[in-house]
Amino acid sequence: MPVSSVTGRRLAIVGVSLLSLVLCCGLAWWQWERFSSANGTFQNLGYVLQWPLFGLFPAFMFYRIRKLRIRAEEQPEEAAPAPRPRKPAPAPVAGEDDELAAYNRYLAELNARDHERSPDKP
Repeated sequence: MPVSSVTGRRLAIVGVSLLSLVLCCGLAWWQWERFSSANGTFQNLGYVLQWPLFGLFPAFMFYRIRKLRIRAEEQPEEAAPAPRPRKPAPAPVAGEDDELAAYNRYLAELNARDHERSPDKP
């Protein structure tokens, strides 16, 4: 990836984060003015506290995505766990309804798929 592309992307991220923070701090100030007025409520005060957090959220998300990307790049790709062997479907019980047997096979298949997706669960 070219250096100018990385620098441009970083500047855009900083710009979006700062713009978000400035805009949300402006909205917090507006809510403070509403709270200070004669018809202000505690709901306005709650918004005064919320808006700066909303403004910081894009910066936090960019930081978190960057940390996750770095962590993913550090892990070797061959460390993926081997797939678990599938258990055979249970044999139908004598006298069992065909519809019930089909439903039980369906549940066993869903269980097997779930174990394939999340190998870290026992």
